[in-house]
Amino acid sequence: MKGLVQKSTGSWYTVLGEDSIIYKCRVRGKLRLEGIKETNPIAVGDYVEFQIEGEEGIISTIYPRENYLVRQSVKRTGHSHVIAANLDQALVVVTLAFPRNSLGFIDRFIIAAESFRIPQIIVFNKCDLLTKEQEAEVEELVLLYERLGVRCLVTSALDQEQIAVRQLLQGKKTLLAGHSGVGKSTLINKLSDSILQTTSEVSDFSSKGTHTTTFAEMFQLDETTFIIDTPGIKELGLVDMEPEEISDYFVEMRALRADCKFGARCLHINEPKCAVLEAVHRGMVAQSRYDSYVSIVKGEDNRK
Repeated sequence: MKGLVQKSTGSWYTVLGEDSIIYKCRVRGKLRLEGIKETNPIAVGDYVEFQIEGEEGIISTIYPRENYLVRQSVKRTGHSHVIAANLDQALVVVTLAFPRNSLGFIDRFIIAAESFRIPQIIVFNKCDLLTKEQEAEVEELVLLYERLGVRCLVTSALDQEQIAVRQLLQGKKTLLAGHSGVGKSTLINKLSDSILQTTSEVSDFSSKGTHTTTFAEMFQLDETTFIIDTPGIKELGLVDMEPEEISDYFVEMRALRADCKFGARCLHINEPKCAVLEAVHRGMVAQSRYDSYVSIVKGEDNRK
């Protein structure tokens, strides 16, 4: 039977079968996907083949993935951890107050999705807590990212604006990500009465959220609509990207690369006659985006 993995705890997997029944499954032996050094060979969103033996299912095959999002493994150097697979879109929930998220994190998430051509959505949450100055900042960011083809919403998980989020999710498999404390689980709970994700308050001392989601988990809103909640991501490592190719995933830089003196070899840092540097100087590429790019190329702290 073919099924869709809805939850993985490392040893056991919750699988939605073609018959719409949920099965508890495990793997017999070891399954590995060729060419990928992953700590979790089966991820939420994977399609698998399994057989029923007694009261449990045995997974025997993982079907090829259309795409996936990964982060660097915190346990094994040189390995990646697959966050989720076979996505129609990726949505990141961010806040500019309590806690404040960095633009660098937003950009890392966007290019991680862009590297697999997964459409991106940014939800600026907790708008009810913003000062006038922060509201103006959000407006500027919405203009910036929507010019880049990223859909943006400004909302609060405490009001009825999640209806707009629900419309964006309809008929798709969507990964929801974000730092702890941004209100992601609260937003998910508002989307369906059957979802009860644990929520917690942001620490007054650190202005940071605490982790309330332990494992990635897929929830079915209706027959064709699925959302994947993920643990609060402190660090989003970009895996298997060479420095020379990173600018390809910044859409505003991609078209400029051919005009650089050194072409595909240009890192857009201090090379002469660099079209990207010229575009930054002229304001055609946002300084914040360029700063994110430089941080990634230099391998700096990926929480910035």
